[in-house]
Amino acid sequence: MADHSLKGKTILIAGGGKNLGGLIARDLAAQGARAVAIHYNSPASEAEAAATAAAVEAAGAKAVTIQADLTTADAVATLFTEAKAAMGAIDIAINTVGKVLKKPIAEISEAEYDDMFAVNAKSAFFFIKEAGLHLADNGKLLTLVTSLLGAFTPFYASYAGAKAPVEHFTRAAAKEFGARGISVTAVGPGPMDTPFFYGQEGPEAVAYHSTAAALSPFSKKGLTDIEDIVPLIRFLVSDGWWITGQTILANGGYTTK
Repeated sequence: MADHSLKGKTILIAGGGKNLGGLIARDLAAQGARAVAIHYNSPASEAEAAATAAAVEAAGAKAVTIQADLTTADAVATLFTEAKAAMGAIDIAINTVGKVLKKPIAEISEAEYDDMFAVNAKSAFFFIKEAGLHLADNGKLLTLVTSLLGAFTPFYASYAGAKAPVEHFTRAAAKEFGARGISVTAVGPGPMDTPFFYGQEGPEAVAYHSTAAALSPFSKKGLTDIEDIVPLIRFLVSDGWWITGQTILANGGYTTK
């Protein structure tokens, strides 16, 4: 029987330097991971990635940081190669990379469209591809999407639209990688209390999203707290391995499908 615990496992987290990715890195290290490769996008987030790496090492795991813009297939391939060289193997691959744009369809330029799909769909596809090539048998693969996949709302067409293909990538990969015991899932949080959310929203929108979830009165700011998402991810990449091919919306009742 395969060991699905986190003890002694090696983990690659794209976007693992800060926000939800950073908390995932800290949590899985505290759960007994042997090594965590922490990807960050640009020099602007290097200090945050370094702080996450220090926390990972304080928890007893090896930490390595890797900077890369993952909007090309070659960059994603290099990320996996470097992570594997640093850790010896990759047991768990988690992709938290994403970019949000809130804008009416009529105002979205071709460059903005291309950028949104490069970050949210293309990078996710090639991350899944490389995980299929590099993950150890009985590995785990998880991608962060968005609860807007279950919403009927304006202004997020390029964001939710670019995340939507990941649900289908997840299904296909679960079938294709299953013969090696690899489980593949996606998690769609609701609007999260992080800078990722506030950069796109005005006061009225923040007020709406803060009251839209059924469990909003029991959350710190009415929004999804990253501390409530981490236990779900921990479960899916360990004992929850039997769940595969699924996209799970975790949002306190913000939306469903």
